[in-house]
Amino acid sequence: MSHTVEKVAERVIELMHNDLSRQLTIDEMARTAMFSKFHFSRIFQRATGVTPARFLSALRLQRAKQLLVSTSMTVADISIQVGYTSVGTFSSRFSRSVGLSPTTYRRLGGFTPQVPVMDHALPESATGSVSGAIRASSSHEPALIFAGLFPDRIPEGRPVRCAIMREPGRLHLDRVPEGEWYLLAHSVAGNDPEGSLAEPYPACVGSVGPLTVRRGIVTRSRDLQLSPTRSVDPPVLLALLDVRRAAVHEQSRRELAGAAA
Repeated sequence: MSHTVEKVAERVIELMHNDLSRQLTIDEMARTAMFSKFHFSRIFQRATGVTPARFLSALRLQRAKQLLVSTSMTVADISIQVGYTSVGTFSSRFSRSVGLSPTTYRRLGGFTPQVPVMDHALPESATGSVSGAIRASSSHEPALIFAGLFPDRIPEGRPVRCAIMREPGRLHLDRVPEGEWYLLAHSVAGNDPEGSLAEPYPACVGSVGPLTVRRGIVTRSRDLQLSPTRSVDPPVLLALLDVRRAAVHEQSRRELAGAAA
């Protein structure tokens, strides 16, 4: 990606951040980018992987996630603050994208004990597999890694298949429905069970796709590289795992396995 393309996207994303309650139009975004609407939309999608409207919608929900865990504002007030005119519409969209209702998300402190997945395919369903690897730079801090297959480049809703990894390495996902999917991954720092909760934002993200899955075939994915989150990366809307609970659960599982051996 060229430096110019990324800078154009960053300028418009900053405009979005400035007032998420504002009903920002594509014309205003294009004027800020100093391009025609058509050319701007192509540039923005090239830089971020999604349309300007989808990115703005994701930013609004990301901000709502932050307000829910850092303020005592009501859900209704938060919905207005992030550009929704109906609290019902906001709550429905939030639940669909994050995987938890706004009130449940607040009660759990911004984390979820487990990531829900789409209903498992029946044995006779048309499914294949995806195989690849998650890579990280040498400076990558130890962290839990979530990897999942989604319909587009924004990690939201229920993945069709997913895995939790303790470290970078090989990944294989079975019983993946036929279709085109994006392999999206993020790592969450702070997997020390004695430590404080991590910030409700991923430390590193990465994506590969679209990957075409066919029945009975193993789809080979190129390696997914985890990199520090940038402003042009679409927000991770899926509620992040509570890394303390995950670490405690893993420790207990290993102790039980050791005792049984």
